[in-house]
Amino acid sequence: MSAKRDYYEVLGLSKTASAAEIKSAYRKLALKFHPDRNKEAGAEDKFKEINEAYQVLSDIKKKQTYDQFGHAAFDPSSGMGGGAGPFGGFGGFSGAAGGPFTWSYSSSGGAGGASGADGAQFDFGDPFDIFEQFFGGGFGGGARRRRPHYTLRIDFMDAVNGVTKEVEIDGKRQKIKVPPGANDGTRIRFSDFDISIDVGSHPRFKRDGYDVFVDESISLSTAALGGQIEVETLSGKFKLKVRPGTASHSLIRLRGEGIQHLQSRGKGDLYVRLIVQVPEKLTREQKKALEQLAKLDL
Repeated sequence: MSAKRDYYEVLGLSKTASAAEIKSAYRKLALKFHPDRNKEAGAEDKFKEINEAYQVLSDIKKKQTYDQFGHAAFDPSSGMGGGAGPFGGFGGFSGAAGGPFTWSYSSSGGAGGASGADGAQFDFGDPFDIFEQFFGGGFGGGARRRRPHYTLRIDFMDAVNGVTKEVEIDGKRQKIKVPPGANDGTRIRFSDFDISIDVGSHPRFKRDGYDVFVDESISLSTAALGGQIEVETLSGKFKLKVRPGTASHSLIRLRGEGIQHLQSRGKGDLYVRLIVQVPEKLTREQKKALEQLAKLDL
């Protein structure tokens, strides 16, 4: 087995650290040990180690698997499937191009329109922004010119399904094609400017990456006896079977009913959280029925 250090130890965190604490610790350490700023021996290896740790701990599914199995979850020699496991090819950090600095892709269809934006590049935020304060707008010692950067706000469902927006930039009308699955911080790179996507919230659906969570209320009798309910999903109504004896806040997973992946054809999942509603006021008949149940010690 690899002699790698514990990822939490690498970032100086406890295993109870929140997502915000993980991100904050990563930013501080990445700034400290970035090879373009820190010329000390071992800084580059330290920087790679930090990125590897963050790549796992910032992803909820990878983090859960790491918490359970440790480094063995990603080691092909461990017999647990390694990179061919639940992360579909993730085999750890491999050089300076790994970590969060690889989260971008080029669109084959482009954004089209008068902007001449065919082949637009989509980035999950701009990791280089956190280094610009040290390099004056350049990265890696180069003369990288700071590009004009705009923000486009779209509705939650427009981010789910994709949308084309017409905006005015420097007096010119531009058509901006937002792909399905875009999220907060998704950056669309055109030839002359960048646009970051700002996604609005939804009163019903709560997003976590490509997964979606939704609360659905059920009656006390349905929870106890079971039954069938109708749930509104991203794509329409769905009939859901509730098992007898379902506890409040139980999660039911609807595979593939989540949000389209930007980098593949797959979709996330939709999780329905069943909330058992206890009536605040009872009719005479309801109260009598519950009193009968109480006598049966239910």
